[in-house]
Amino acid sequence: MKKHLAAALLLIVSVTLIPAVPALTKRTPANVKGVPLTQQEGYAVSGENTAEKPDFNASPYKVLDTESGQILEVSVRDYVIGAVCAEMPASFGKEALKAQAVAAHTYAERQRLREQESPTPELCGADFSDDTSKYQGFFTKDEIKERFGDRFDTDYAKISAAADEVLPYILTYDNVPIIAAFHSMSAGFTESAENAWGSPVEYLVEVDSRSDLTAPKFREERRFTAAELKAALEAAFDGAVLGDDMTSWLNVLTVSDSGTVLEASVGDRTVTGGQVRSALDLRSAAFDVRYEGDEAVITTKGFGHGVGMSQYGADAMASEGSSWREILAHYYPNCTITAA
Repeated sequence: MKKHLAAALLLIVSVTLIPAVPALTKRTPANVKGVPLTQQEGYAVSGENTAEKPDFNASPYKVLDTESGQILEVSVRDYVIGAVCAEMPASFGKEALKAQAVAAHTYAERQRLREQESPTPELCGADFSDDTSKYQGFFTKDEIKERFGDRFDTDYAKISAAADEVLPYILTYDNVPIIAAFHSMSAGFTESAENAWGSPVEYLVEVDSRSDLTAPKFREERRFTAAELKAALEAAFDGAVLGDDMTSWLNVLTVSDSGTVLEASVGDRTVTGGQVRSALDLRSAAFDVRYEGDEAVITTKGFGHGVGMSQYGADAMASEGSSWREILAHYYPNCTITAA
């Protein structure tokens, strides 16, 4: 395992720290961001017995509470449930919630191994923190009660039941927990890690997710006055020469097959779509730009980085009768369900 892990850690280390756009987060509450699979279908199952699940008693995770500075020891069960509560609406289908639970568990296991191999000083010995700008979202039970309100009993029970059914399992590739990236909704096809982050990952590739096209707020429009656009671009791209013609300040140059802007021009500079997304606080890097009078109109498609599992796509598959295994097989091809 250590040999595989050391090699894997060299592969886009930063990706392990890139959170999804959670459905619910502490940082941004407004984001509220039957055929068995076989190996021939590209999805192996290791350590799974349909009659009896393996014993599961993993050591707790260490979570740094950034507000108090304390390191909390959280059982794997409580962590996975808290992560699903933070990352996916309880209204989603049970099989989608199960898929999210496996992805959340996998993310946590990969991060724990990463910290064992190469500790992050700021974590002070923890596996991760509750800072959702760097790590996967997670709610304690008290926070879940506060967020869920009157629906706590019903929604917590639903998510807990889903998590319990898949708790012993994670996703692996080459015997290492995968980079279990996920996002709210794609632009119709998920994006490859290579296009999104610059390095290929064998299982983070483009897959069909056209059900996302009917997701709520799939297409969003934002308008910027000339002053707003100029200020945002100059702040993000220091030294960029914008000139007097607003229509030359921001334009799309190249787009991936999945719809992500790969290159855009900001005045005299060429930047990535991801950089523009960050600079203008856009919902995704799949966008187009048009100019109307003294305004720039930017229309985005989807929500999040677009890599890995689409949460709305997973829910659509669940509503059509797909199992959690089928959902994970679709969004993380050629990976293995492994007993943790």
